[in-house]
Amino acid sequence: MGACNRSGEISDTPTSGTMKISVDESFAPIIDSHVYTFQKLYKYAKVNAAYKPEGEVMKDLLQDSARLVIVARQLTPTEMQVFEKIKITPRVTKVAIDGVALIVHPENTDTLLAIPQLKDIFTGKTTSWKKINAKSALDDITIVFDNSNSSTARYVIDSINQKQPLPAKAFAAKSNPELVDYVANNRNAIGVIGVNWISDFDDSTAIGFLKKIKVVAVGRNINPAAPDTYYQPFQGYLAEGTYPLRRNLYIISREARAGLGTGFASFVAGDKGQRIFLKSGLVPATMPIRLVNIRE
Repeated sequence: MGACNRSGEISDTPTSGTMKISVDESFAPIIDSHVYTFQKLYKYAKVNAAYKPEGEVMKDLLQDSARLVIVARQLTPTEMQVFEKIKITPRVTKVAIDGVALIVHPENTDTLLAIPQLKDIFTGKTTSWKKINAKSALDDITIVFDNSNSSTARYVIDSINQKQPLPAKAFAAKSNPELVDYVANNRNAIGVIGVNWISDFDDSTAIGFLKKIKVVAVGRNINPAAPDTYYQPFQGYLAEGTYPLRRNLYIISREARAGLGTGFASFVAGDKGQRIFLKSGLVPATMPIRLVNIRE
C-alpha cells in the first residue's frame, strides 16, 4: 500500500520513484557513493538515505518507517518473529565485508594490540596505558565510540568483550568525524570506528582523518613469535581473514514486490555496486580480491 498512490497505481519501479532507506551511520561514506551513482544511472530514481545508530535503523525496519536498511548484522530471532506475525519474509543480502578499526593519538607508540589486551581495555580491567607498556608516557585510557547505540559498540561487546559490558566511563561522540577529532586532541584516547571512514585513499575526508590519528594493528595473541602477525584493516587482510575485527554488511528489505528497494539492492549487490566497495577499500561480497606478496 505504501508504494501505491490513491488510484491504486504503483508509484515506483526498480529504477524510478522515491524511497526512504535507513543506514547504519558507520557506513555513511560508502553508501553515499552507492546512492549518488545509482541516481546518476537512473535519473527518475530518488533514494533518501537517513544515517542513524544501528538500534534506530532496525527500529525503522520493524516499524515500516523504511522499506530497506543497511546494517552490519542479520535479524535476531525476536526480530524475525515480528515479520512472521505480519506474514512478511524479509530479504537479506550480504553485500560486503567491512572491519572495525581502532585509532589512537599520533603520540601513542602502542599501536600493536592483541585481542586479550583489547578485552581488558574494553571491559575496564586495564585502565592505563602504562599497564600495556610500562614505558608509556600516557596515562588513563579513554575509550570513545561514535554513539552509545552504534554497531561498533555492539560489535566490541559481542566479539571482543564476549558479552561483558563496556566501562561506565566509555565516551560517546556525536558522530564519526567528532570521534576522530576527539582522538586527535586527546593523547590517552582509543577510538572505535568503521573501516570505511579511513579506507578510501582517494577520498579527501579519509586522507584528512588519517593525517590526524594512528591506526592500530591488531593481533590474536600477546607477544607472538613474529611481529608480522599484527594486522591493520587493509583490504587484503580483510579479504583473507587475517585482520581479526571483521564484520559483514547486509541489505535487509521488507519490500514485498519488485519496487525501487529491489532495484537499489540489486545495484549494490551487482557489478557496479561491488566495484564501488572494491574501490573504497572494503571487500565486495561477490568479487575476488587479488593478494600480491612481494618477497626479497
